[in-house]
Amino acid sequence: MLGFHPLIMKTSGSPLPLIFLFFWIPLTGFCQNQTRPNLVFFFTDDQTVSTLGCYGNPVVQTPNIDRLAKEGVKFQNAFVSHPICWASRTSILTGMAARSYRTKGDEERARVDAVASLYSDLLRESGYRTGYFGKWHAKTPSGFKKEEHFDEIEVIGRNPFFKKMPDGSLRHETDLIVDRGIDFIKRQPKGKPFALNLWFNACHAEDGDRRPGIGHFTWPQSANGLYDEIYMNPPRLNDPAHFDQLPSFLKNSITRERFFWRWNTEEKYQSNMRAYYRMVSGIDHAVGRFMGELEAAGLSENTIIIYSADNGYHMANRGLAGKWSHFEEAIQVPLIIRDPRVAPKKKGMVTEAFALNLDLPATFLEWAGIQVPERYDGFSLKPIIEGVIPADWRHETFHEHFAVRTRIPAYEAIRDANFKFARYVDHDFEFLHDLKRDPDELVNLATDPKFDKVLVSMRKRLDQQVQQHGGKLEPLTRPFTASTVPYPEASAAVTVKPGKDGFCRLFNGKNLAGWTGNPKYWSVQDGAMTGVTDGSLKMNRFITWNGSTIRNFELKVKVKVSAQGNSGIQYRGQMHPEIDLDIVSGYQCDIMPTPVHQNGMLYEERERRILSHTGEKVIIDEDGQPWVVGTMPVKAFPHDQWLDYRVLVSANHHQHWINGHQTCDLIDLDPDGRSLEGVLGFQVHVGPAMKIQFKDIIIKHLPDDLPLLTLKDHPIPDGAYGVKPQGQPAKGWEAPIYGKNQ
Repeated sequence: MLGFHPLIMKTSGSPLPLIFLFFWIPLTGFCQNQTRPNLVFFFTDDQTVSTLGCYGNPVVQTPNIDRLAKEGVKFQNAFVSHPICWASRTSILTGMAARSYRTKGDEERARVDAVASLYSDLLRESGYRTGYFGKWHAKTPSGFKKEEHFDEIEVIGRNPFFKKMPDGSLRHETDLIVDRGIDFIKRQPKGKPFALNLWFNACHAEDGDRRPGIGHFTWPQSANGLYDEIYMNPPRLNDPAHFDQLPSFLKNSITRERFFWRWNTEEKYQSNMRAYYRMVSGIDHAVGRFMGELEAAGLSENTIIIYSADNGYHMANRGLAGKWSHFEEAIQVPLIIRDPRVAPKKKGMVTEAFALNLDLPATFLEWAGIQVPERYDGFSLKPIIEGVIPADWRHETFHEHFAVRTRIPAYEAIRDANFKFARYVDHDFEFLHDLKRDPDELVNLATDPKFDKVLVSMRKRLDQQVQQHGGKLEPLTRPFTASTVPYPEASAAVTVKPGKDGFCRLFNGKNLAGWTGNPKYWSVQDGAMTGVTDGSLKMNRFITWNGSTIRNFELKVKVKVSAQGNSGIQYRGQMHPEIDLDIVSGYQCDIMPTPVHQNGMLYEERERRILSHTGEKVIIDEDGQPWVVGTMPVKAFPHDQWLDYRVLVSANHHQHWINGHQTCDLIDLDPDGRSLEGVLGFQVHVGPAMKIQFKDIIIKHLPDDLPLLTLKDHPIPDGAYGVKPQGQPAKGWEAPIYGKNQ
């Protein structure tokens, strides 16, 4: 019998949330069940093998998926034929490689005949009850109706990952998909086999939200708190030389552009890597929850579990992001199959056999006793799962990428146990890698005369594979467009492009596109971004720009605030999803008509609080103490009138102006307290009812590598006095004097 039990995971150091773990008591013998097996297919997005514990990751917590590997078969050489979401997913549905199912003249779209009968249709025709819940993203012809190909289907996408439930609560798509799967098996008729597809959107980034952490890699609540105190090691292939040796069409492609969305700074890398791992652990928790329900329903002993991903992920290796390339980290995916009917001595097996995503539908059909269609490009993995690699099993795999050819370099490739050959068809460029001597594919041997024979042989074999899968691609009809320069001066300006004046327009005056905030507080009124509270607010609330983080910049914005309003321009902020999804900490240029000594001052939300009052020139020392080293005139500004606010931040030098009048000049020398990068946002504040409006929001991104100002160049003079802290000071408080009270 199988048994399901929750297990508390204990780790050294800080306490971590519970990881839900299921485990089995192994079967005592081979279960030769006369009924056909049930099939459950967990399919993730953008996950390479290095992100699971059972594949060697020492940090990420995936006990349930690891248990699948322990009780099943783990494929060490599983790959996808075309590493992009929709092509990989369409290949599994149709059983055909992208080149095989493509439509002439619209090559990313499947032909009508290719999608007329999916593997799910063949299963249904043979008596299976089929279910599909989760991400779809298959490019099908006009008139195709996915609802006709499954008994039950509900497409659950991201954007946003969190869905609002009828009771007002939020549910992550990963958990929602598994909720649907659990409901499906609870209604399973006795004596009828089922095939259930649970296709996650995780671990795909939210491309339109480039706020690090919860914005870009949105994890389920079950993973809250995981990895908070863990330092994420840099990518294994982190040497800039690995990137520099790439051809220009890779260095300026979308693969590099998205590197600047998520990986290019230490702050971004740490935040996003922790968030990505939380997405993985959230999937693992959901898998464990499903397995518990499968056991409770009495279905586990005759249900085969499949776990895989639609493509790999660069994870910042080689200075790249996304997938799309011919390199191993892009095409290699986890593949774990647990068949409870397999003999105990075969459990926990690791196979080196080459497997492709194309093999999965053929495998499903053979398990069900259905003849595999001749049009399928893959082969059944059933014998390998049972411990036998057929004598005629493939010794090479075919790979390609031709989606979005004007921005993603198109290639076709062949890989065997010794070499990989790839040719980028629109760029007249070839790669040849010796996978035995150079498994990281750092040396291109295509121009080395010593490998001419290998090159000629692999070219010929690739030509044969191309012909077998449908022939050559049509010539590219539009020019390839670079997405970025390899080393942009200001990485925040890579995607949201500046105008001729150097400024990016961040608000269109019509809607809140590009911004994320609670609609209860934020809307557009009279062409202005408007925040409103009725006086009952219990916590400051924020709206944040999701186009990029900001580093060094000049921001200009027109602001109008009500008489008792209290707001701020938040910059270089950090998200705090442990409090709520719209909560931000970080530097803030205060906006408040009264008192005048706070309008335009520099405050730090949830951190060091008041850093300088309006009119104070301040240097924060290396221990975090702010000292007033000079003063500027303080000026009152009216409420309910449009005012021009300007914020200029260069490295650790902060300056604010209102209507051209300077209100803040601060140098932050505190290496532990300061932030050099973060999100941009605006605030509505607790207190009296208020209204704040913003319009004409423009930003100029300055170079990323501006030098930090130092104490040597900006010494704190004796006699400087400490900034008065927030709130009412203790009785008898006196400002400390630099050089006297230290």
